[in-house]
Amino acid sequence: MNHHYAIIMAGGVGTRFWPMSTTQHPKQFLDILDTGETLLQHTYKRMLRVCPHENILVVTSAEYETIVSAQIPELPKENILLETARKNTAPCIAYASYKIHKRDPKAITIVAPSDHLIKKEAVFAKAINSCFDKAEKQNCLITLGIRPTRPDTGYGYIQYTPSDVEETDKRIHKVKTFTEKPNIELAKSFVESGDFLWNSGIFVWSTNSIIHALETHDPELANVFKEGMEFYNTPEEKKFINRAYAVCKNISIDYSVMEKADNVYVRASLFGWSDLGTWGSLYAHIEKDKDKNALVGKNIITYDCNNCIVQVPKDKLVVLQGLEDYIVVESEGILMVCKKQDEQQIRNFVNDVKVKKGEKYV
Repeated sequence: MNHHYAIIMAGGVGTRFWPMSTTQHPKQFLDILDTGETLLQHTYKRMLRVCPHENILVVTSAEYETIVSAQIPELPKENILLETARKNTAPCIAYASYKIHKRDPKAITIVAPSDHLIKKEAVFAKAINSCFDKAEKQNCLITLGIRPTRPDTGYGYIQYTPSDVEETDKRIHKVKTFTEKPNIELAKSFVESGDFLWNSGIFVWSTNSIIHALETHDPELANVFKEGMEFYNTPEEKKFINRAYAVCKNISIDYSVMEKADNVYVRASLFGWSDLGTWGSLYAHIEKDKDKNALVGKNIITYDCNNCIVQVPKDKLVVLQGLEDYIVVESEGILMVCKKQDEQQIRNFVNDVKVKKGEKYV
């Protein structure tokens, strides 16, 4: 029996990729890289490198069940876990971990978001298998850290120290501190120090280790999902989960467990990672024309435009003149034009559109 499992978290809304990403069809279900496959499909195929398809679970919002089934038709129906409310990553991980643990008490899991880009997939698989090996032998929680290439304020940072045990993989270190998104001065000092990594939000551990950590550091949350052990993998599971999500708190796994536990390790990695959190981060991964414009669409003509990202439907003819460092996106009858440097305002745009024009646009 193969004890390696994958938990793909696919319940987010992806507001910062509006108007392509909407509540009805978030970015993980879109082909935003123009490759012919969605981000979820890329993630699923990546997980096949480290575990069999029957051991891959997707946790998503109940409203996206049909989309997930359509995009990964070979995924067993019981492997699509449906959340009835958005409660952040800790409840999602607790639910999937208890469910898998009941099925296989020896399970080792990778937990990963559904909307990240990883260019070097063979290198990624090597890193995960190394973490699997450690997680099988020790009671530990492992996160993947990315070597920072710039002082980015959009990522969390992990400070590390030499491991307190003999490591077969010398890229594995002991975690000293977690820092949420820092200001630019702090980010610069982190990068210059050389002992900080970006927090990728990708984790590896045994279900035994993460359940023990949840019950130790966040018993309130753990008890909600522990009560369902008799219901997991039975017809009663759905009814129980509806009750659990009605009462469980909204909390990230970082706050719930990772920042409290003393058995946390980080595996330093370089596998072409991006969390694709913004249009600006997407710009870096799309082929550019001679004026450094990233153009996604078959009928785009530009004059005196530089460093722009333009994403429009293939049948739309778009003519642009005199733009520099702009984001131009059209989707489902919605056009957004925004300066790249102001893309953090897109969340505000979405909130204003919801208030002034109605939820059908978001």
